[in-house]
Amino acid sequence: MFTGIIETVGKVKEVISQGANKTFWIQSALSSELKIDQSLSHDGVCLTVEDIKGDTHKVTAVAETLKKTSLQGWATGINVNLERSLLLSSRLDGHLVQGHVDATGMCKKIKDANGSREFTFSYPKNFSRLLIEKGSICINGVSLTCFSLKKDSFKVAIIPFTLEHTNMQSLKPGSIVNLEFDLLGKYIVRHLNKE
Repeated sequence: MFTGIIETVGKVKEVISQGANKTFWIQSALSSELKIDQSLSHDGVCLTVEDIKGDTHKVTAVAETLKKTSLQGWATGINVNLERSLLLSSRLDGHLVQGHVDATGMCKKIKDANGSREFTFSYPKNFSRLLIEKGSICINGVSLTCFSLKKDSFKVAIIPFTLEHTNMQSLKPGSIVNLEFDLLGKYIVRHLNKE
């Protein structure tokens, strides 16, 4: 379980295809502090640390993960948002995030909002019941609040600090992002569907 508060940004150093899977070596300030078999959020995707060498760590994404996330397009040199799992004694500054990506979305528009930046994202319409105005959304592992909600798009505003400390600064129109919808909302919708 994660909070959507990014600890650091890592860089993909190597990508290795192994059958239907892909293995990634990520360089980061956190890598040397990690432990093998530890869960770590990579752009919102929970992956298991398999190996550590100095300031790099190794993770593997299976075919199902590649199919449902932006990891299928990862290449050497891209920046990745990283967050270690939540300690139960920690403050929950973002919202409860599982690291289980529901879908990918696309950045449609970026607008300067006089000190912050406003992003418009499209998303698959079949997830529209999981978003509410001023509700939580996790984008590339970052806990954000959505607004201007439509059936296939929403906006988020990002403060300068978040832009500077995440890979959101490298997004442009056409960029694919990982989306995880609010956990509580998913349970409510499932319960209502079963009634």
